[in-house]
Formats: sequence, structure tokens, C-alpha cells
Amino acid sequence: MLDALGISEFDERVYRAYLTKPDRTALEIAEHLGTTPGQIRHAVARLVELGVLRRETHGQYRPVSPRTALSALLAKRRADSEAAFAAVLDVVDDLASEYRASRLQRDPTELVEVITGEAAVTLRVAELTQSMRTHFWVLDMPPYIGPYSNELEETFTKELLGRGLDIRSVYTPEALEQPGRFELITRLAQLGEQARILPTLPFRLRIMDRRVALVALIGGQYDKIIVVHQSGLLDAILELFDTYWQRAQPIASTAPETPDKPSTDDLLLLKMLQTGYKDQAIARQLGTSARTVTRRIAAMASRLGLETRFQLGTEAAKRGWI
Repeated sequence: MLDALGISEFDERVYRAYLTKPDRTALEIAEHLGTTPGQIRHAVARLVELGVLRRETHGQYRPVSPRTALSALLAKRRADSEAAFAAVLDVVDDLASEYRASRLQRDPTELVEVITGEAAVTLRVAELTQSMRTHFWVLDMPPYIGPYSNELEETFTKELLGRGLDIRSVYTPEALEQPGRFELITRLAQLGEQARILPTLPFRLRIMDRRVALVALIGGQYDKIIVVHQSGLLDAILELFDTYWQRAQPIASTAPETPDKPSTDDLLLLKMLQTGYKDQAIARQLGTSARTVTRRIAAMASRLGLETRFQLGTEAAKRGWI
């Protein structure tokens, strides 16, 4: 039963014998199991090496608690299996790259896949997303295909962060117009997503593990995409992403906080104001009216003895609020 942990059936019988009567000697256990003391000594040596028995005095051994010893063995086996699996995946990726390179020399059209139709695009994106292991970089702008909700995005992003992926996203203001999405991205940025914003982007882009890129075939339409594999073209796309990433402004503040910072709602309002949102767009995010947003901005400026929205934004940044 414990062979999955590296403990043979015979060694397990020896271990169980020690658990039943810890004070028995190797000779007594040999007699109990109907074998020789030499076989018991070899089994004991293996069990000590595995950490399920410990030596107390010469010829005397005590069993380690099964919950402690076997849980540790299970954790080690799991870690070894995951490491072996990751190593195999690396080999598979390398072999796939070599295969693709040789195919490309004969047929350059295999540099990209052309996927058309909403169902086919959704399926291919899901396949590539599930296989991601290291990086997920995005230029994000509407329109979108398939179902979307803030709850789905939060679950998806947290799952990727839990797997340790490097997530970098550049959004346009239009991408964050969905009510509550700006607040969601702000929270996800606090959890580990690196989120930035630019006024405009040329197209929507997904980069996965720096090995594959998904690009819309026609700007503004996402039922036709190309999947770009490792090549000079992919290298150019990576450079393009980095250019936009460097130009973009972080959504989450990296400045040190001050003790007099405003409420969470006011901080969110200030951040949207800083990134160029108009009062109407801020109102949609907060679920209120543009008039209420205008009053709140004026009230914050008044409390700080300021007169203009620009002064308010400057002062908020200086204080480390945004």
C-alpha cells in the first residue's frame, strides 16, 4: 500500500511491527514475521533512511509517527514528481521548438496559425491559456469575444497568480469601462498583477510564456486571430510589447503611503481621475451620477485648500495616495 512512497511491502510489514510493539528487537520482529534478522536489519536501514524509523540505542529503533513521517514522504514525492514533470515539459518544449524550426525551414507558413470563427478562436485561446507556466503579457482593449464578467476575470487572474505566472497587462481606458472593472484591476494589482494604462493601443495582444503570441488578424475584430510561434516575428512582437509597457503608467501606486490618506472609494476616484477618466466614466465605474462625482472631487480639493482638479491630482501623487 505504501509502495507509492518508496516503501516495499516487506518494509511496510516491518514498520507496522514496530508500530505495534516499538520495544521489540530485530530478532523478535524476525521471529514474528517468519524471516531472518539480517533481512530485518536491511529493512530497518531502509526505513531509517526514509525517516519512518529512528535509531535510539544500539539495536534499538523507534517508529516515527505515521502522520509526520508519511506526510513528509508524500510531500517529497509530490515535489519530485512536479519537478520531473516540469523537466519533461521543458524537454517537450525544446523538442517542439526544434521540430517547428525544421518545419519552418521547409514551409515558412507554419510560422503562424490562422484561426477564424468565434468558437474556434475561443477554443484555441483556452488551449494555450491552460498550458501557460511562466508569463502572461497582455495589451488589453475592446471589443471582446465570449462571456466576460468581473468575477470570471478575478478567478482567472488569481489562479494564474497562484501558479506563479508573471502577469503584465497594459489597458486602455475603454478596456476598464465595465462597471467595477477599474476597482477589480486595482485590487488584482495589489495581489501581484502588474497593471498599467495607456490612452490608446494599436491592437489586442496576448503573449504566453514568451513562446506564443495571439494577435487579432483584423484590428477591432477578434473572431479572426493569428497565433505566432517562436520566430523573428515573435521576437519583434516581444519588443513591441516592451515598448508599450515602458510607456504605460502603473495603475497601482508604488509611492509610500501617508497616514492621512482618503477612503478607499476616494482613492479609486483619484486614481481614475489621474488616468484621464471623465466624470461620466468615473460615475459608471462607481455606480453613481456624474454630478455626484463632480461634487466629491470638489469636496476633496476644498479639504486640501486647492482650487483645480490638476492641483488635486498633483497633491494626491505627492502625498503617495495614487
